[in-house]
Formats: sequence, C-alpha cells, structure tokens
Amino acid sequence: MPNNSVPPQHAQEKRKRITLTSKEISELLAEGIVTVILLLLLNVAIVVVLSAVIENSTSLNNAIWDTKETLRLNLGTNFFRSGRNLIIPLFLILDIAVLYWRLIRRYRQMQLRHIISELHYIANGNYDHRIPFELRGDLSPVVTSINGLVDSTVAAIEDERKIEQSKDELITNVSHDIRTPLTSIIGYLGLIEDGQYHSQEDLLKYTHTAYVKAKQMKSLVEDLFEYTKVRQPTVPVNMVSFDMVQLVEQLAADFELEASRKGLEIQVVTEEKQLLMDGDTEKIVRVFNNLFTNAFKYGKGATQLVIELKKVGTEAVIVVKNNGAEIPKHALDSLFDRFYRVEESRNQTTGGTGLGLAITQSIVALHGGYIYAKSNPKWTSFIIHLPLTRNPKPAELAKVDENGKI
Repeated sequence: MPNNSVPPQHAQEKRKRITLTSKEISELLAEGIVTVILLLLLNVAIVVVLSAVIENSTSLNNAIWDTKETLRLNLGTNFFRSGRNLIIPLFLILDIAVLYWRLIRRYRQMQLRHIISELHYIANGNYDHRIPFELRGDLSPVVTSINGLVDSTVAAIEDERKIEQSKDELITNVSHDIRTPLTSIIGYLGLIEDGQYHSQEDLLKYTHTAYVKAKQMKSLVEDLFEYTKVRQPTVPVNMVSFDMVQLVEQLAADFELEASRKGLEIQVVTEEKQLLMDGDTEKIVRVFNNLFTNAFKYGKGATQLVIELKKVGTEAVIVVKNNGAEIPKHALDSLFDRFYRVEESRNQTTGGTGLGLAITQSIVALHGGYIYAKSNPKWTSFIIHLPLTRNPKPAELAKVDENGKI
C-alpha cells in the first residue's frame, strides 16, 4: 500500500525540467569558483615553466621567433609578435572548456540525485507515481526505462492480485459446490447409521439420494480436474488430421437419442463434403459434448439444435445454436468464466458445475482458436473459430523424428 510520506519537491508535476534547490545552486557556484581558481593557478604555473624553459633554450627561442615572423608575414599583422596574445586566448579557450565540463558533470550528478530521490519515493509504495522529468542526453532513456519498469511492475502486481482473487473465488466456489451434496450425503447416511428409517422403501430412498449427491460430487471433481489440466501451458495436445464434418455428424448421431428425450432435433448443416484439419480429437469431442449438454440443460423451450460448419480462409468456423430461451446480454460476457451460471442460485438440480464452458474455451485456445457466444430471441449461438493447421511449438519441433514427423 502506498505510504503517506510527503513526496519530493516537484513530484506531482508532469514532464518538466529539473529545478535546482538553493543549496544545489550554491554547490554549483562553489564548484565553478574553485575550478576557476585552480585553472588560474595552473595557467600561472604553466607560464612560469614555459618562460624558464624558453629562456634557457636558444634553439627553442629562435624557433618561436621564426614562427612569429612567419605568422606576421602570412597574416599581415603584428598581433602575434607578443607571446601573450597567443597564449592568453589559448588558455582562455581551454579554461572555458574545462569549466563547462566540470559544471555539466556536477549538474548531471544533481539530476541523477533527483532521479534517485523520485525512485526512492516510488519504492516506498507510491506505485501510481512516475518520474516526471523531461531530460536531454543519456539520462532521458534512463528515466523512460525506469517509468516503463514501474509500469510493468504495477501490471505484474495487479495480475498477481487478480490471480490471488481468482484462487480465493475458486476455493469458495469449490467448497460451496462440494459442501452442499456432501451435507446431504452425510445427513442421509447418518439417518441410516442411526436406524432412523421406518421401511425398506425409506432405506432405498435415503441410499438413492446419497448416491445421486455422490455422483454430483464426482462430476464436479472430474470437471475441476479437467479444467485445471487444460489450463496448464504444458498440457499435451495430440494433433492428428481428421475430418471435422464426419466428426460432427458422428457426434450428432450419438446425441440423437438424448436430444429426442429433450424434445430437440439435431441437424448438421454444411456445404463442405469434407473439412480436413489438425486437432486433438479427444479434446474436440469434449468441446461439443459440453456445448450439446449446455443446450440440453439451459435451452429452455428449444426444439432445434443446429450445428453449422464452413471453411473461411484458413479457419474452420463451427456454430452450435439452439432456438431456446435467450441469454441475457449482461451474462454473455461471463459465460466462459469458471463457475459462472446464468442461473445464479447454484442449484445442482437446475445447473451443472459451471466449468463446462470454461473447459471448452481452454480447449479451443489450446488449438489456437477462439469461441464466443451470441443470443437473440430466435437463436442462441456458440461460434468457434479453429485454424485448419496448427504451427508446432518450439518444444514440439525439438521432438521431430527422423522421418520429419512430430
């Protein structure tokens, strides 16, 4: 959590130049004065040494005289006849360069000190703050990189918080869905254990109820296991080439009896005689099982369950739709969230585990596709986009055998 410490000066302003404090200005002036004094002393020392060397060296003295004469003749001026006119400008240029370098170096140190101060303020928990300075030179990318690092850190913290919240919700939902049937099982078995039944019919009724509740628990555990398995990034996907049209027609035949009991007619609509694609057929079958079961449970008043297939570019587009009750618009975006149910009472008699569509979405994502839902008074549709071919991952490429097969 952010602390309540007072931010450094200029912390709340955005993208501006660094303003030096009076103390820093005094340090900069002191640095300049000391540098000037040292340079003057150095200049005097150099002049004294050069004068002594020139006076004691006749050849050097003659060379300097010849140079002056050459400059006088070529430039047409007597300005360089005096050595001072040559040395003083040279020393002045060098001194100004050294003074500028020293002051800039100290100013950069002060800028860096301000940046560190801002960084400490952020590190104290003020993650919504960013270094506001607009700098030139080498420090500009440093500030940009620090702000980018803070942004990524905040995003990681937020993701971690959402993961923790999601885990808490998962534990809460699982606990609720397991506790409800478990309470019934313990209750009815307790009646049997205490002999609190009056007839063989009561005994069979209690054991049957406990059996049904145990099957509900088993279904939840299996769905939870399947969900956690398909959510793993390393889950194996056994890719084979298959005909999607044939697969869907076979599934429609398998569910025809159950559909007729629900008063539904299953239809497969496609113009494709064959739709070859790559995929894990076991997991693809689970996708359609979930969608069909979802239609049977929640498609109130439906009389038709239609599966449409078509090829669009490099994708297979499959639509599973029924003409049952419309799904509210506010529920569409949450349909694929785990444990979400349009029927919010979490009653096991009117709803499932709430994991079916979440498992479906994860399996489709494993195949490099995506799924979404649309609903209107006429049709409730689940639209699946799957690539016809799947690019192997680097880890899979490493397993290529001698025949070049994955």
